[in-house]
Amino acid sequence: MKLEKGNRMLYIVVLLMCGLIFSGWMFVRMPKFGQLPEGERLERIRKSPHYDGQQFMNLSPTPAFAEDASVWKTMVEFFIKGNPRREPDAPVPSVKIDLRGLHKATDCFVWLGHGAYYFQSGGRRFLVDPVLSDHASPVSFTTRSFPGSDVYQPDDLPDIDYLLITHDHWDHLDFATLRTLRPRIGKVITGLGVGAHLEHWGFSPEQIIEGDWYDGYELESGFKVVLTPARHFSGRLFKRNQTLWVSFVVKTPTLNLFLSGDGGYDSHFEAIGREHGPFDYAVLECGQYNESWRYIHMMPHQVIKAAIELQTACFVPVHWGKFQLANHDWDEPIRRVSAMAVEQSLPMISPVIGASVPMMRAGNVQENTLAFECDATQ
Repeated sequence: MKLEKGNRMLYIVVLLMCGLIFSGWMFVRMPKFGQLPEGERLERIRKSPHYDGQQFMNLSPTPAFAEDASVWKTMVEFFIKGNPRREPDAPVPSVKIDLRGLHKATDCFVWLGHGAYYFQSGGRRFLVDPVLSDHASPVSFTTRSFPGSDVYQPDDLPDIDYLLITHDHWDHLDFATLRTLRPRIGKVITGLGVGAHLEHWGFSPEQIIEGDWYDGYELESGFKVVLTPARHFSGRLFKRNQTLWVSFVVKTPTLNLFLSGDGGYDSHFEAIGREHGPFDYAVLECGQYNESWRYIHMMPHQVIKAAIELQTACFVPVHWGKFQLANHDWDEPIRRVSAMAVEQSLPMISPVIGASVPMMRAGNVQENTLAFECDATQ
C-alpha cells in the first residue's frame, strides 16, 4: 500500500522520535551512569535516620537554589552572558612527579586538580575523589578540563590502600578513572548507597565500606575513618539524593585530617571540630560557588569560618583549577580565600596541581616553592 505524502512524513517523524527515545534509553544504560541502590543495600538505607523514606536529607533545610535566587537569571548569566575569565587564557600551572617513586613512609599531599587529591600518611596511601578524565560529565564535550590540569593518568598512580569517595557527582566519581584503578585499590570508604555504583563497575563487596554519618571504622591499627556530615546532594541522572554525601575525618598514626568533600556551610563544621579536632590539616572546597546556590557550596568567607571552627592548624583549599561549574573567574576562589586567610592569620597551603607537599603534625608548613602564586588584590 502506497503511503500518501503527509502520512509518509508522519511515519518518518515517528520513526525518528522512536529512534531518539531508544538511543537515549541506551545511552543512560551505559555503565558510567552507575546503578541505584536496591535489595539489602536499599533496606539498610531505609533504616538511616537521615533518610526520609524517599531520599537522603541534610541536617538543615537545603534548597538547591536559595530563596532569593532567580533560576532563570542564573542560567542566563552562566550559559548566555558567560564570563571571559571563566576559563584560563594559558595552561594552568602544574608539575608532574613520579608518584610511584614517593617513599611510602613520607607524609605528603598531592593535589590532582578540582576535588581530587592523593596523600600519604603513616605509611599508607590514600586517594580522594579521583577524576583523571578530561571531562566531568556524561558526555565528553561538556565540563572540559582546563589546559595544563590533566597532569596524571590512572596508570601514574601507585597502588592505593584506601580510596575515599565523598559523593557520586560526575566531578567526584569517575567511571573511567576507577575502572582503570580498580585492580590496585585495597578498600573503598564511602557513603550509603554509593557502593551500588562501585559494584556495578566491578568492585567486590569485600572492598567496599559504606557508612552513614557518624559511623567510624578502625581500618587497621592506628588508622581510623569517621564519616561526617556535609551539606550537599547527590545523583548522576534524574533521581537525586538516593546515595549519601559525606565528609571524612581521617586519623592516622601521624596526622589528624578533615576532608570536606562538597557542600555548603552549616553548624556541622563546629560540631566536627569540637568532637574530632583539633586537626593538623583540613582540605576544604573553595570553588564553584554562587549566591544562588550558597547552601550547597561555600562562599569564600564561609571557607575561612569553617577552617576556624574545625580548629585546624592549616587548611588546603581545593575544588577549583580544573573544571568550571560556576560563573566566577577560574582563579577567583583561590585569590579570595588566600586574601581572607592572610587577614585572619590562618595558615594555608595551595600547591600547584601535581606537586608533592610535605605534611607534618600541627600543620607546620614549610615554605613551598611550588605554591600557586596569586595576586590577592585582583
